[in-house]
Amino acid sequence: MSHQAKIPVGVVGVGYAGRLHAEKYAASQKAELVAVVDIDQDRALQVGQKLGVSSLADYRELFGRVRCVSIAVPTRLHCEVSRNFLSAGIDVLVEKPMAASLEEGRQLVALAGEKGLVLQVGHLERFNPAIRRLEGVIQEPRFVECHRLAPFVERGTDVNVVFDLMIHDIDVIASLVRSPVQRVEAIGVPVLTDKPDIANARITFSNGCIANVTSSRVSMKRERKIRFFQPDAYISIDYDQKRAQIYRKPEKGAGWLDIRGETIEIKDGDALTDEIDSFLDSVRTRALPLVSGDDGLRALEIATMISERL
Repeated sequence: MSHQAKIPVGVVGVGYAGRLHAEKYAASQKAELVAVVDIDQDRALQVGQKLGVSSLADYRELFGRVRCVSIAVPTRLHCEVSRNFLSAGIDVLVEKPMAASLEEGRQLVALAGEKGLVLQVGHLERFNPAIRRLEGVIQEPRFVECHRLAPFVERGTDVNVVFDLMIHDIDVIASLVRSPVQRVEAIGVPVLTDKPDIANARITFSNGCIANVTSSRVSMKRERKIRFFQPDAYISIDYDQKRAQIYRKPEKGAGWLDIRGETIEIKDGDALTDEIDSFLDSVRTRALPLVSGDDGLRALEIATMISERL
């Protein structure tokens, strides 16, 4: 296969997230979208026709036809579907959370490792232009405060709010703090579903950093903000406004009035395009993905610790 040949790819599950994945592959110069799969045949047909590709009801028909897949089925099926593709020698990008339980997540990581396959987890915020832009500025945070609030939608309610929304922030925070979790305290309240719809967690890391994370899927307004406090600076990121503010500690000898704020407008990026692009690069070069199976497992571990305390 020539270096420039397009990578044959499929998308399994074309509900809200999967449809977006399919559109990005169809538009990519690096990929050839072979087919979309959904047990809802009308939905598969609709997406397939729009993108000019075939639609299937059984994902096993992709075996032998694709080099990689995006899997965007309900969370409870992530493990089974991902495992079958990995067993067939196909690289996998699985939506977050990577599996419904820690045990399932470990199975996937072990299988991908054993077969030397790419396993990437769809933690989209890692590709958020604000996080990419500030990765170098955020050094050894001591305290992190995070709010992710959203109005209610039916989507994602097969899991609690920790696995649905908070896991995004858990992954970002764990990737920037880079220290094991020592303990977790949490509280959660079911409001509109039978699982917690609003939750707050206080995560203490071994290096002393503390993260206070609140997520709600029953809010009147949408808010996605994260703040980092570290010895030399305070960094505030508003994902929705695509804006970040950095306040740095003044030089030695200067007073607090010398604190200077810097506002950074984050240029519009397309996190999903970047995520898929990065996945295709890993498939081609066999490099470790930016968000690996181990990263997905770490987020799943912390989310599980929190859920057990709700």
